[in-house]
Amino acid sequence: MSSSIQARLDPASQKALTRLVRQLGWSPSRIVREGLLVLAACHLRKGKQGEGRRQIIGQGKFASGIPDLGSNKAHLKDFGR
Repeated sequence: MSSSIQARLDPASQKALTRLVRQLGWSPSRIVREGLLVLAACHLRKGKQGEGRRQIIGQGKFASGIPDLGSNKAHLKDFGR
């Protein structure tokens, strides 16, 4: 199933598209398709389609053995110095 998209480009986007067409030898449609794939890879989580909250990488993956490590001021004394 094919679909069409119509877009208005500002001068900077039009210039970038023209340069990419010339440099890569691709059609404008292919450049847009590839650009969508790159954006999807950067912003959509596989299988989740961007659902849910963003998370800090590694958060909750390591156990320090100290249950109140991030909230007890005694543990945070001199942190970052």
